[in-house]
Amino acid sequence: MSTNTTDDKRKVTTVRLAQMKQQGEKIAMLTAYDYSMAKLIDEAGIDAILIGDSAANVMAGYSTTLPMTLDHMIYHAQCVVRGVKRAFVVCDLPFGTYQGDSLKALESAIRVVKESGAEAVKIEGGEEIIDSVKRIVNAGIPVMGHLGLTPQSINAFGTYALRAKSEAEAAKLKADALMLQEAGCFALVLEKIPADLATEVTKMLSIPTIGIGAGSGTDGQVLVMQDMLGINQGFAPKFLRRYAEIGETIKQAVGSYVSDVKAVDFPSASEQY
Repeated sequence: MSTNTTDDKRKVTTVRLAQMKQQGEKIAMLTAYDYSMAKLIDEAGIDAILIGDSAANVMAGYSTTLPMTLDHMIYHAQCVVRGVKRAFVVCDLPFGTYQGDSLKALESAIRVVKESGAEAVKIEGGEEIIDSVKRIVNAGIPVMGHLGLTPQSINAFGTYALRAKSEAEAAKLKADALMLQEAGCFALVLEKIPADLATEVTKMLSIPTIGIGAGSGTDGQVLVMQDMLGINQGFAPKFLRRYAEIGETIKQAVGSYVSDVKAVDFPSASEQY
């Protein structure tokens, strides 16, 4: 039986993530965008942290991830890295920083690791971005792939619905997964695809798969932290489990503070100098 790495305080690396797949231990991953929350989830035993371009939605209030810039992502990654001791830290390359130009992709990835200290980058797509993957990997920077629902392509998809339902799209996804592994990706996110397909891809690959809305057959799971904590209250897809309702707790706490201030109940005599 495998040892749970949560009890192991050594830094998580690409090698350890690969070992977790080989040993059958699931990988727990969450997003984070700031120092305080990164520190908390790292201390709670999370294996990997993703600085997702989902910061566009939950931190900046945009309706898509497309407005995020490389400077935005580097800022968030800098904040997260300062709070992490154990977890493996991956940063999204945002839209427009790697598609169609592998040299630009390499420059983007180098900026992320040099300026933030993140240990890997994640990029969306398969065959279309394979040259970017190869160039970044060849420079010594780990790359996490991302297939299925790829939010940076939302204007092409036109919807956030389940992907790879058709045989043709499923076949392309499997081919892309093998291509990304061959190009040197150390892991692969599978988002919002049928569970059976995600399980099949996971068994096909020697690298770990991390699922979001892809069933339990992947090597690990990732969720947006604000979603699973109930901070982002307007998002409730089928795959999301809320582990807390912190949004309601915050509103109640702030409401109590407002009442106490209005009633001159705060600060009390014991809270003054």
